[in-house]
Amino acid sequence: MNRSLSRRQFFVRSAAVASAAIVAPSVFAADAKAPAFKISLAQWSLHKAFGRGGKATLDPLDFAKIAKQQFGIDAIEYVNQFYKDKKADDATVAELKKRAEGEGVRSVLIMCDGEGALGDADEKKRTLAVDNHKRWVEWAKALGCHSIRVNAQSSGSYDEQIKLAADGLGKLSQFAASHGINVIVENHGGLSSNGAWLAKVMTTVNLPTCGTLPDFGNFNVRRPDPKKAGDKGEVYDYLRGVDELMPFAKGVSAKSYDFNAEGNETKLDYKKLMDLVVNKHKYHGYVGIEYEGGRLSEPEGIQATKKLLEKIRGELG
Repeated sequence: MNRSLSRRQFFVRSAAVASAAIVAPSVFAADAKAPAFKISLAQWSLHKAFGRGGKATLDPLDFAKIAKQQFGIDAIEYVNQFYKDKKADDATVAELKKRAEGEGVRSVLIMCDGEGALGDADEKKRTLAVDNHKRWVEWAKALGCHSIRVNAQSSGSYDEQIKLAADGLGKLSQFAASHGINVIVENHGGLSSNGAWLAKVMTTVNLPTCGTLPDFGNFNVRRPDPKKAGDKGEVYDYLRGVDELMPFAKGVSAKSYDFNAEGNETKLDYKKLMDLVVNKHKYHGYVGIEYEGGRLSEPEGIQATKKLLEKIRGELG
């Protein structure tokens, strides 16, 4: 990138190029020869190797190369945490874009964490959280992504949190719309892991650029309280939750933990999940591998998840 370009010039020029590459999640539905869904790789699947919880053994700038050359995957989902120490500058964005294009890899979305609660009860903090996410919208546009993934953290009563989360998400979605980017919410703990609650937030926001990223495994609404004997916490039914979130989905996160000898996920019924995703809700976009297990290594977990998804995709036709 020409260092003489201003930050605004860089994003404007990159946005013009990226706009043509944005594909709606259901684009493959019209093509009978297209696969039932496409597979992408979430960067979080390699979070240990990228330095989360230990010493980094991989460079986040090499993510596209790793996805393509090691796993044969040509679409990626970035995690903002691995680029914050690089100051999120124009040169980093340009380098990521260059490397992805060089590998023939598509940038799908950016998962954003640590930027404040979009449903914060404090209006000033909620506004700050919206502002903090804006640079990632610009990154997503420059990289050719279709969305940024955010959280719907809030506090208060059930109904109060719907109102607060919808306010923050609505404001960010309006900004993102001006860049041709979607804001999608993952079930990621708290009430966001309650499918009915998050679906209600979506209908309250009621904007075409605000949707969901259903995650197969993140349905812990409340973790067990160690101070209360026998407390088991609150876990939402994952099949019900995915079903409730799919009408608003602009992406799908295939969480995985472990696999048996037949190659099936041991905690989640992938056949039922993908039947919901593809057959009931007619979703034919990217399904992102997000391995988060401990028994298999990260590369082994990614390969096992990919193999299972490919098997199911073949069965779906």
